[in-house]
Amino acid sequence: MNPNSSKETQQEALKVAKSIQKPGQTKEQTKLIAQGIEKGISEYKKQQKAKARERDKQRKQQLKVKNTVGENEADDQLDQNDFQSPSKGAMFMILPWGLLIMSWFLFALFFTR
Repeated sequence: MNPNSSKETQQEALKVAKSIQKPGQTKEQTKLIAQGIEKGISEYKKQQKAKARERDKQRKQQLKVKNTVGENEADDQLDQNDFQSPSKGAMFMILPWGLLIMSWFLFALFFTR
């Protein structure tokens, strides 16, 4: 069997080879079939690892793009907030003073009656 393959793969290949063994087939022939199956399993695992790496690269690239877009949107929102903050600040300054003046007016109106 292939020394690069794991013991699990070798055992799995031998198990499959024995399960499809024909009557009159020699042990050498079964061993050769098991080696072929083992090679196929190894190739399949390599392909799956390559696909997983590619998917991971794409996922990381998408996350990077999302983060870049998210940062740009956050920067845009911060810039917009900078332009809006003076009007909001003015509103928050007027409101307490307006309430204070109105309360004084109502207080004076209440006690002058």
